[in-house]
Amino acid sequence: MNIAIVGVGNVAWHLAQALQKAGHTITAVYSRNKAHSEGLTTLLPNAVATQSLNFRTIVADVVLIAIPDAALPGIAEQIKVKPGTIVAHTSGSQSLAVLSTITGANYGVFYPLQTFSKNATVDVQQVPVLIEGNTEATIDLLTQLAQTISQKVERVDTDKRKQLHLAAVFACNFTNHLLGISQELLQKADMPTDLLQPLIQETIKKATTHHPYSVQTGPAIRNDQNVIDEHLRLLQHQPNLQAIYQLLTQSIQATKGNNYSSENPA
Repeated sequence: MNIAIVGVGNVAWHLAQALQKAGHTITAVYSRNKAHSEGLTTLLPNAVATQSLNFRTIVADVVLIAIPDAALPGIAEQIKVKPGTIVAHTSGSQSLAVLSTITGANYGVFYPLQTFSKNATVDVQQVPVLIEGNTEATIDLLTQLAQTISQKVERVDTDKRKQLHLAAVFACNFTNHLLGISQELLQKADMPTDLLQPLIQETIKKATTHHPYSVQTGPAIRNDQNVIDEHLRLLQHQPNLQAIYQLLTQSIQATKGNNYSSENPA
């Protein structure tokens, strides 16, 4: 397929290259900053860098929009395409309907469920891609496109995708932030952060093979109040971290006694 990309961020960077590797032709890359779009087109031999959202003169079966969520409604109002072109966004939290204002277009969602960074290699074949569309034909075509780069393609409606995105924020963004806090605590104590690596790896391993609640450990699940009080004392000059510690402790304790299977439900 011929594909135009709107955006030059982390998602666009990885998707454009994965699609090209799968045999598709990336024909154009849009960015308001020409230098940014040219940075990506250097990796895409058939693509032109453009600062125009008028794709009527561009050969494109699909226009993929990979931009920050807040910018999506405004961009959707400006895009112009040939009748019948499929325009799909890659957002986990924006609705399908946000693209309904594009005249003559079929529209959909092409959401890769992964955290992307330009300098980090990702095996896109293992990344779930969630599909939605305004017609069955749109869904079928986006599904076929996704299957060329991923082994895990599913049809998910807007409500379920939003719930999935919420779960992903807890699993990825919040977990990453907590790991950052743990490293800062060690750095302030002049201790090497790599001491945590075996613990982190074992925690993630268990969480992927069991229901995480069923393998919960630590002072909160044991209701070891002496340890909890000591930890809160150590955080007395960091009220924000103290509040996070207390809230997570309460949340962990609220799950105690529930009959969660030790096996991962997936």
